[in-house]
Amino acid sequence: MATEKLLLPGGVRKEIFTLFRNYYQLTKPKVVALLVLTAWVGMMLATPEPPAISQLSLACLGIALVSAAAAAFNQILDQKIDAQMARTYMRPLPKGKLSTAQAVYFAVALAISGFVLLGVLINWLTAWLTLLGLFGYAVIYTLLLKRATPQNIVIGGIAGALPPVLGWSAVTGQVSGEALLLMMIVFTWTPPHFWALAIHRVNDYARAGIPMLPVTHGIQFTKTLILLYTLLLALVCLLPYLVGISGLIYLLGAVFLNAKFIVHAWQLKFRADAESAMKMFRFSIVHLMVLFLVLLVDHYVYWDIQRLAQ
Repeated sequence: MATEKLLLPGGVRKEIFTLFRNYYQLTKPKVVALLVLTAWVGMMLATPEPPAISQLSLACLGIALVSAAAAAFNQILDQKIDAQMARTYMRPLPKGKLSTAQAVYFAVALAISGFVLLGVLINWLTAWLTLLGLFGYAVIYTLLLKRATPQNIVIGGIAGALPPVLGWSAVTGQVSGEALLLMMIVFTWTPPHFWALAIHRVNDYARAGIPMLPVTHGIQFTKTLILLYTLLLALVCLLPYLVGISGLIYLLGAVFLNAKFIVHAWQLKFRADAESAMKMFRFSIVHLMVLFLVLLVDHYVYWDIQRLAQ
């Protein structure tokens, strides 16, 4: 009987679930998951031995909280634009499922909790770098670059490329050349990834008045740049092997993944159909995820070989 009294009515449970789902959507969970993955791999690569689970968990949580805050601020600032685009008009703010005030309080709470967690329990360098990433994405990219230049995603991509550096600094307390090399991979990957989506949604961006590259310079020019960037990415992805921080497993994986990426870009440029841009966009996500996981596997195989050699 006592248990029955504690149960919430079905309507209340549904309202709570809906509210939770709206806040959850505000954080762009899939994007945050990819960011945290690259940060986690950065942590694992920073030392020969795996860091403590508690350190990994707290650092990932802090980075996830601040990244989620950045996503929420992005939607707060972009809600009028989102309302005009087929891809985004169902988000919580354009549909009135959350008020702007609710979203702001939520974003601020996420940002403060993540920043404090990282500063107190990890280190202040990581905390400030993560906050810098939030500012870069929410203010520099969303508020300024996105509305001002077709190079928005190139310059703004710096913020999205920071997580491997955050992961590295969370473990070592410093930023090294190896961490910046990982950042360079994500930075070079970002334009072909996002421009493929922009081609697919070019009418949306044109209607919303956003100067994405396909809108300002045309789809064919954008396809050419995508192909050139995938070629550049293939070269950048060789650097971990060339500078000696990865081995043959990574080299083979990187060559294979980048060859497939180039094939997608070539097909998009010269043999495109209605789905080519989205196929490339979806593959680009798989590309980055698998590339970093191959880096991780290679790292521990490399150190096992080193130990056996001794």
